[in-house]
Amino acid sequence: MQIVCLDLEGVLVPEIWIGVAERTGIKALRATTRDIADYDQLMQQRLRLLAEHNLGMADVQDVIKDLRPLDGAAEFLAWLRERFQVIILSDTFYEFAKPLMAQLDWPTIFCHRLEEDAAGRIVNYAIRIPEHKRLAVDALKALNFKVMAAGDSFNDTGMLGAADRGFFLHAPENVTRAFPQFKTMATFGELKAAIEVASRELAD
Repeated sequence: MQIVCLDLEGVLVPEIWIGVAERTGIKALRATTRDIADYDQLMQQRLRLLAEHNLGMADVQDVIKDLRPLDGAAEFLAWLRERFQVIILSDTFYEFAKPLMAQLDWPTIFCHRLEEDAAGRIVNYAIRIPEHKRLAVDALKALNFKVMAAGDSFNDTGMLGAADRGFFLHAPENVTRAFPQFKTMATFGELKAAIEVASRELAD
């Protein structure tokens, strides 16, 4: 059996925090895991900026409701789900992901949760488990799945390295340069072709 694991933001949908930065004008919120490899450092920066600018959960969700999947993402995901089991492994949060999952026909997603106070301010985040993307792939392989994976950021490299075949999709040069062992795809069509080849290889 073969299974495909995908990152969400930057791969299938736009970066949520960049959308928030553009809506609010807070340039520092444009930072993502493409820029800051330490996830806790990145999230603490985001939480601090939200607090400084008095932005809460509703403000971020208001941005998310206007986001749409990347061009071709829904069609690619539908193609993939006809042929493989698919799991999205993301460092986003269920409180953010729900409207995006609706637009993608409700694929399975493993991600994290946010903590908010009575006033709706985001005060902390709770990760499912450290390195959850890599550990999910390790668990799937222990269940005798062959795993293919695609992501775009530093926080995806553990997942890609653990998979039987790992690919970058839409990844910036600073990420691909640091991890040249992973093939880089620029379009969904290229990734589709690479997955078809990998699937045949893994079936042999």
